[in-house]
Amino acid sequence: MTILANPAVARIAAYAVPKHGAPIDLKLDANEGAPPSAQLFSALTDPELIRRYPDARSLEQKLARRLGVSPERVLSTGGADDALDRACRTFLWPGREFILPVPTFEMLPRFAALLGATIREIAWPSGPYPLELVLQAVNENTAAIAVVSPNNPTGAAVSCAELQRLAEAAPDVILLVDLAYAEYADEDLTETALALPNAIVFRTLSKAWGLAGLRVGYAVGPAEAIGWLRAAGGPYAVTGPSIALASAWVEQGEEAMTRAVSQVQSERERLRVMLNALGADALPSQANFVLARPRDMGWLRDGLAGLGIAIRSWTGHPQLDGFVRIACPASEPLFERLCAALEATLAPEALLFDMDGVLADVTRSYRQAILSTAASFGVTVTHEDVTLAKTRGDANNDWLLTHRLIEAAGVSANFEAVKARFEALYQGETGTPGLSGTETLLCTPGLLERLQSRLPLGIVTGRPRRDALQFIERNDIGRYFKSLVCMEDAPLKPDPAPILLALRALDVRRAWFIGDTPDDVSSARRAGVVPLGFNGRGLTDAGAARILQSLDELEHLLP
Repeated sequence: MTILANPAVARIAAYAVPKHGAPIDLKLDANEGAPPSAQLFSALTDPELIRRYPDARSLEQKLARRLGVSPERVLSTGGADDALDRACRTFLWPGREFILPVPTFEMLPRFAALLGATIREIAWPSGPYPLELVLQAVNENTAAIAVVSPNNPTGAAVSCAELQRLAEAAPDVILLVDLAYAEYADEDLTETALALPNAIVFRTLSKAWGLAGLRVGYAVGPAEAIGWLRAAGGPYAVTGPSIALASAWVEQGEEAMTRAVSQVQSERERLRVMLNALGADALPSQANFVLARPRDMGWLRDGLAGLGIAIRSWTGHPQLDGFVRIACPASEPLFERLCAALEATLAPEALLFDMDGVLADVTRSYRQAILSTAASFGVTVTHEDVTLAKTRGDANNDWLLTHRLIEAAGVSANFEAVKARFEALYQGETGTPGLSGTETLLCTPGLLERLQSRLPLGIVTGRPRRDALQFIERNDIGRYFKSLVCMEDAPLKPDPAPILLALRALDVRRAWFIGDTPDDVSSARRAGVVPLGFNGRGLTDAGAARILQSLDELEHLLP
């Protein structure tokens, strides 16, 4: 049996945004607004909201009153996406044309393509709406024109005068006026659009109102057109709990929404100025985000992810390849965190290195000392066992790690005895060379010389100072490093203290740290330093911005 799909559907990949694997706690990739008050949930008191099919009329009446229109001109939908989808189904079909200034909201061309309509793209990379080019594209087959203002993802906006002229010049064409970000704009087009006979306005509570998880949007336009949109979708597009919460927040949340919008309007210009100063070409914006083109889009995305911040990026997109979009967090403390992360990622003042497994190959020294010490207590430990223990974290002290592995095998051992045996193996005993002599440098001195000519270098290691200095002197690399933080100087990683101490010693605020264990990554993140993994396991899950296979990659990564 052969199962066939609509060819239009089969040609389009499902909407998906690529995600970095690092833990994220500040999501600035989806343009959500500031969160509403937790007290909003008190609106959910009636179990009938769950048991009964929802009735959106009360919400539509409230929205109609806010807009000064009759309720039959308002349709509540499952997000503005649902309203736009209904409009496309209403006005587009094969042979009909949809004029779409691009780049723009990603779902619009998808909706049109699924219906077999012809999409006529008009370039709108930034600046004023390309009104003349749009009007030149209008013909007898033109069914609809997209007017997305402020535009997502560029932040560019349409003026009331431009919208009025467009409607008058194309009176037989429906204007799909997407105002999802209207609250942030210098000029709200809603009133102008609602006075036009050939325009439908699309709004949402997902952005400025902070209710993206409820999926509540709405369309407003001529009663006949709204009736068509109502018929073009399902009868219960918005759930009962969503209707109740949205209704309550529309009544209660105006002041909070206005404060958040004001904060965003302040943040977006400061963000644009900072991005330009850091070498990323940032566009002016009237939305709650800024679009920019950094020197290395992938690194900016990864570096921020390493500090727990997600932003939107595009690879291979016809208009947006190499761009990033960063939403404003609508919070001064979070905005300061974003700014610090941008500076750390794009303008580091130092490079910090772990020693073991990054500068020093310890597979035949420390790692072998763990195995041989355990064996002397009758316990078999493998290299894989050690790697797994390091991956689990809290494993920066090899004496403690060895003792832990021995006791995990059911053998009781005195810690001091374990430590003494480990040290005898590593340092060597009378007439017996120690394992420390097997250590080799994992990069060339030439690389360290080139790196230190660009930025000051430091070492942050859990080694005792004696062992660290021994390796440095044996390999003659001391002249390349301006600071050395060891076991005796601060609490061990994953505590951020040793990295913060290194920053103070170098008199810098921002840096990158290269480590090979989750403890290294966690310490760097907690210190606000961009964590780079090196040939380790579990590092992305721990929060590493990127995994280096060779330290030589640093030369190409540095600004």
